[in-house]
Amino acid sequence: MNVLLVDDDYYVVAALQKRIDWAALNIETVYTANNVAQAREIVENYSVQILISDIEMPQGSGLSLLAWIRENQYPIQTILLTNYADFNYAQKAIELQSFEYFLKPIEFDKLMLIIQKAIVRANEQQHNEKAIQEGYYWQKNQSKNLEHFWRRIVSVSTSSPIKPSFLTHAIQEQNLSYQMDDTLQPLLFNVFPYNGTMGKEEKDLFDFALLNVLVELFQHPGFGIESILEIKDYQWIAILKWNDAPDTGTLEEICASLIQKTNPYLKCDVCCNIGLHGQLNEIGTVLKNLLRMDEEITRSRNHTFTVEMYQKQGKAVYLPPNLAHLEELLNQNKLAAFLEEVSRYLLGLLVNRTVDTSILSLFRLDIVQLVYSFLKMKGIQVHKLYSGKANDRLQLQSLTSIEDMQEYLDYLVNTAMKYRDLTAQPQSVAEEIKQYIHTHYGDELTRNDLAEIVYLNPDYLARLFKKETGIALGSYVIQVRIAAAKLLLETTRLSVYTIASKVGYTNYSYFSKLFKQEVGLSPNEYKKEQHSQPVG
Repeated sequence: MNVLLVDDDYYVVAALQKRIDWAALNIETVYTANNVAQAREIVENYSVQILISDIEMPQGSGLSLLAWIRENQYPIQTILLTNYADFNYAQKAIELQSFEYFLKPIEFDKLMLIIQKAIVRANEQQHNEKAIQEGYYWQKNQSKNLEHFWRRIVSVSTSSPIKPSFLTHAIQEQNLSYQMDDTLQPLLFNVFPYNGTMGKEEKDLFDFALLNVLVELFQHPGFGIESILEIKDYQWIAILKWNDAPDTGTLEEICASLIQKTNPYLKCDVCCNIGLHGQLNEIGTVLKNLLRMDEEITRSRNHTFTVEMYQKQGKAVYLPPNLAHLEELLNQNKLAAFLEEVSRYLLGLLVNRTVDTSILSLFRLDIVQLVYSFLKMKGIQVHKLYSGKANDRLQLQSLTSIEDMQEYLDYLVNTAMKYRDLTAQPQSVAEEIKQYIHTHYGDELTRNDLAEIVYLNPDYLARLFKKETGIALGSYVIQVRIAAAKLLLETTRLSVYTIASKVGYTNYSYFSKLFKQEVGLSPNEYKKEQHSQPVG
């Protein structure tokens, strides 16, 4: 297979030649051209399967080159490069059946994956042309037939037992060569992409790369890969058909190799679940057991679990950690020791294979109650402190894996200690409340409203504020509002009714009463006195 690089910028062409590992892609020859005319000449005289071309060139655009290729029916997969995210360019590229439209500056790792996909497409195109020539149309649809068959089997197995008649009909419908005594074994992979990586940002490319890794690793003379399906986001099932006697040890070795490769190359973690092997007529039960284990166990990233081992263990019993010791660590403000103890407990569950979602849920409940009780003793309103999207997301994910539980507990405890440290400095809390009152005196400022700002119990905040400032919280609000009202009365021509509203009082009579108590004059008397005084 050959590739043609077209760009009027010599350095771009040179970079593509050097930075892409063409040998690893099984590219035999890399042709280069600096304009459309040169590119046409190469296409006319040499076999080219992949074209990578710039769009903007002085002597003719990449789009015109692609139009010429389509007009002359050359079977070339084309990847267009451009500096501009112009919709018209993209629209024209789609119309001309461009394989991919890629924005500069070039990210070579992503471009290499796109080239891999183009090569796969080119190979498929060559294979399809050969199949048509030889009359073997069924080859073209074989993989799709298998995928459709197994997707139906996986879907049905989750809801009801699969009858032999259903299997027989499905096999005949897809024209497959399965026998009821064929030995099959499913595997399930849960993938955890790292934040900010291709797995999170560009899932299509990530899925393509992951599929390539799975197909490459699960090549073995003892079995064949029947199908690999993504049944949920980041959850894949592979169906293996054994040619020899089933060997779970071999699968565990391959899973270990998969874990080793996905970390550095795909920037993700993976949890492997190996199902039982069984004949095709038992496949519904085999799949159901695998999916049930995946729901019930707490996954640990970069580990492999087997249904065989899970079924031997039986139902685990929850044995809580030393909660009294953990409570003591919290009260002593030993954050690192607390989290270390929690992590040690979780890893102990994993080593003993006694962790499932029900046990982890009870453990989470114990730790949450411990932290909430600790905060309540400090007068901190827990339901306010832990409200928000970050808390909801981490709590929801906490039962997904051991690592997700550790992340949630780190957040839970760090947030608690961070705020405990803040409330341990009453002067800082009082200053924050005073600053808020000065900025929002025109808003409703009940004791409950102010307590929510610092996540404290209203009674506790009132006691703390008076202790630090020497004045009751409600009295301080009145003083700030009256001071603001005096300033408005002195410096503006606003009516007293308007000023009362601006400083937070909708009841004019109540405002006048408070004003006279604080100042000794009614608002109108104070305004008249201020405006009657000579300037200076």
